[in-house]
Amino acid sequence: MLAAMVLPCPFSPLSPAVMGGDDGFMCLAYNESLLAWKEDEVPVGAVLVLDGKVLICEHNRVRQNGDPSAHGEMLALRSAAKLLGDWRLCGCTLYTTKEPCPMCSGACAMARVARVVFGVADPLMGCLGGCGHDLSQVATFYHRFTAKGGVLANEIRPVLRTFFQQRRNGSIKGVAKNQTFPLTNFHPRPN
Repeated sequence: MLAAMVLPCPFSPLSPAVMGGDDGFMCLAYNESLLAWKEDEVPVGAVLVLDGKVLICEHNRVRQNGDPSAHGEMLALRSAAKLLGDWRLCGCTLYTTKEPCPMCSGACAMARVARVVFGVADPLMGCLGGCGHDLSQVATFYHRFTAKGGVLANEIRPVLRTFFQQRRNGSIKGVAKNQTFPLTNFHPRPN
């Protein structure tokens, strides 16, 4: 692992109290993404909700854990399964700041979540429509779930863009100047 100086996050947390519904829960995911940034992780946050109550808030910990599966979504699903004592997370909604990758989208189907709400689409790896594949609606899967994108996308997109821009510019010690990083061209998925 490269020793890196973590640059301060230039973004401030949002107040979920002033927003309701999907926006309010996405605010919590947004705030988790800022925690990820401060820990030198890709700033993606995830919140799992059941019956309007927050079960788990998580964020990416791939570098910290040395685990390629330690995405915020995966950590939230694992923690919720332990908390509820059941791997089936029926009725749950997962809020995540970035469209889930193939691993996380597949895990949502396997966990039987009801909905996934995400902020920005990921045209490279997003598997709820962003890269051309939608794992939420595969006819041969035992479970399908609804997906909604674009929630707080205007607030989330600058966080991801700035994080990767700093890395591309070599602003972070240990990262080569002009090293390319994906996920820089985010566009919300049409509803």
